[in-house]
Amino acid sequence: MNNHKKSAFQLILLFGLVSLFGDMVYEGARSVNGPYLKTLGANAAIVGLVAGVAEFLGYAIRLLSGYFADKTKAYWLFAFLGYGMLLSVPLLSLVGIWQVAVVFIIMERLGKALRSPARDTLLSQATKQVGTGIGFAIAEVFDQVGAISGPLIFTALFVILGKGDKGLADYQHGYALLWMPLILVLFCLTIAYRRTPNPEVLEEAVTKNPGQDKLSRVFWIYTIFTFITTLGFANFALVGFHFKAKHVLTDAQIPLFYALAMGVDAVAALAVGKTYDIFKSRHNNEKAGLVTLITIPVFSLFIPPFIFSTKFSLVLTGAIIWGIVMGLHETVMRSAIADITPLKKRGTGYGIFNAAYGLAIFIGSALTGLLYENSIFAVIIISIAVEAAAIFAFFILKKEALK
Repeated sequence: MNNHKKSAFQLILLFGLVSLFGDMVYEGARSVNGPYLKTLGANAAIVGLVAGVAEFLGYAIRLLSGYFADKTKAYWLFAFLGYGMLLSVPLLSLVGIWQVAVVFIIMERLGKALRSPARDTLLSQATKQVGTGIGFAIAEVFDQVGAISGPLIFTALFVILGKGDKGLADYQHGYALLWMPLILVLFCLTIAYRRTPNPEVLEEAVTKNPGQDKLSRVFWIYTIFTFITTLGFANFALVGFHFKAKHVLTDAQIPLFYALAMGVDAVAALAVGKTYDIFKSRHNNEKAGLVTLITIPVFSLFIPPFIFSTKFSLVLTGAIIWGIVMGLHETVMRSAIADITPLKKRGTGYGIFNAAYGLAIFIGSALTGLLYENSIFAVIIISIAVEAAAIFAFFILKKEALK
């Protein structure tokens, strides 16, 4: 293994650890934010709106953070600032009213907005040495170990506390346990920076066209496809609300189901990441991996009728499919940006992509929350229709990418 490839693997693994501990913090919180807001007195419309606004801001601001990260080349600075804002998660342990909880939930998403384009740019530079699909998949596996562990913290706590609905103090105890992984996030990020302060040299050693500085037509069609397929994807805050409101699952089972979905996410990420690279290699085309994107709207079609059911076996199936789709989102979608954007515009590309992704989550979550108050059946039908439209958009993208 040459020195560049060795350095690339080290950086991917270190970013994996950063994501692992980071996900323990924020995915642990996200697994219970919906029922926590309900405990504080919020209704379904508020939960859906909050989830949508938080996600939208968390993604829309990436448009700016990605642009300025490219302009300043201060990718590491944006990464440190963004991960530092995870402080807002354990601070939820001090909250007593839902309005304040909303502020901290939004702050966590803003931190992710600051760090994500910069982090993904740094990571993409390393993945060019080992394969973008498998590189992002490895990082996603670490990510999902944390995403499983975080919710299990709440599950274990709630089991220890015994049966019955959990109150405000019980949730606050859970959030307070997230201080330790937050410290580990910042420690691992510091080690990553000290070992590989200039990861751009890893991509420059293998790139064939370092001088490009324009975003292609394929990128913009890809962004439209991303928007449509994400629009119909259910936000887990509202899913968790549904589980609690309809008494489908107990308080302890809700984060356990989220952890299960995250485990499925990790397995799906590895499988699709490897497949993505195989398509690229087989066709000797950096854009050939985009054909794997069809799996996203196809699987997403089946989520609404299962996840919004009131039968245990059906919501279990829905959680598994939801996890598969999340794995595809976090692997193929991120890998694709690395392959359809030039290095000079990578942060901007990730910023635009994430802004479209966040806008879709905002609109989808807000509308789903409002519809849920009146008709769960309407939520299911509209979500399926949106994913059907995404399949149509995929074929337009495929035609443009492979012509």
